[in-house]
Amino acid sequence: MKTGLITSTTYQNHDTGPGHPEQIARVSVINENLKRFDNKNILWKKPSLISDDIIKETHDADYVDLIKNSFPTKGFSSLDGDTIISPGSRQATFDAAGSIITAIDGVQNKDFKNAFCNIRPPGHHSSQNKSAGFCILNNVGIGAKYLIKRYEYKKVAIVDFDVHHGNGTQDIFYDNKNVLFISTHQYPYYPGTGSEKEKGKFNNICNIPLPAGTNSEEYLNAFELALKKLNEFRPEFILISAGFDGHEADPLAQLKLKTEDFYIITKRILEISKKFCNGKIVSILEGGYDLKALADSAKRHVDALLESN
Repeated sequence: MKTGLITSTTYQNHDTGPGHPEQIARVSVINENLKRFDNKNILWKKPSLISDDIIKETHDADYVDLIKNSFPTKGFSSLDGDTIISPGSRQATFDAAGSIITAIDGVQNKDFKNAFCNIRPPGHHSSQNKSAGFCILNNVGIGAKYLIKRYEYKKVAIVDFDVHHGNGTQDIFYDNKNVLFISTHQYPYYPGTGSEKEKGKFNNICNIPLPAGTNSEEYLNAFELALKKLNEFRPEFILISAGFDGHEADPLAQLKLKTEDFYIITKRILEISKKFCNGKIVSILEGGYDLKALADSAKRHVDALLESN
């Protein structure tokens, strides 16, 4: 079977202004790099339209309405200090959320074995009613809720290896026994959350905080705890918040991962997915701000997904 690659054209219209790290080229360089290899096992798809009902399973209705009315008709506006929006941001935002629905439906319908959503804006800092850290809608959260509501899954795991803690995702699922949220992240660092003490109502939150300077070996040793939690949980479906900003070249953080580590991390998650959920994995882009490191790391991530088919 193939790997789905869900990406839009509308991400190019989400203009965050000159010098902003969450830039249009982040998605472009990944797409261009993957197309260069012309792998016939990648099935390229565009996101389908997402309904408000699906989004409002995750986000407060008032927040969704507020967001819809926040996009400027010209120039720039901001939802918070980091999250800049422009007129084209509206469609990019809803297409980003729609991509994970398209990916999940594709896996469920056996159109492809697994999928990577190459989209922006990212999502994991967005909570039920607040945007933050470049994130407007919590794409991976919307995906997890959709799996539970539409496909009646009882055990959905989210693995977040972005260098920043996925505080929005944690907030959304803190009291949800159907979702295991695992996050490896630099700590203490933005957004300031993600200590080991934050465990969730059902012991369903697993934070693995790592100090600045953590290298490949130290990271992969720590990641064994994530794998242990996944094995104990026995997930029926795995979602990945794939941030590549733990790379040593990234300008926004201080972990020391190498490109090949993202292949290894993905392979280890895949091995568990084969045991419990027949390899059902959907991954979605979060951070990553050095363009070359991002393109190369995302390629290795997708390589691992392709190899599992």
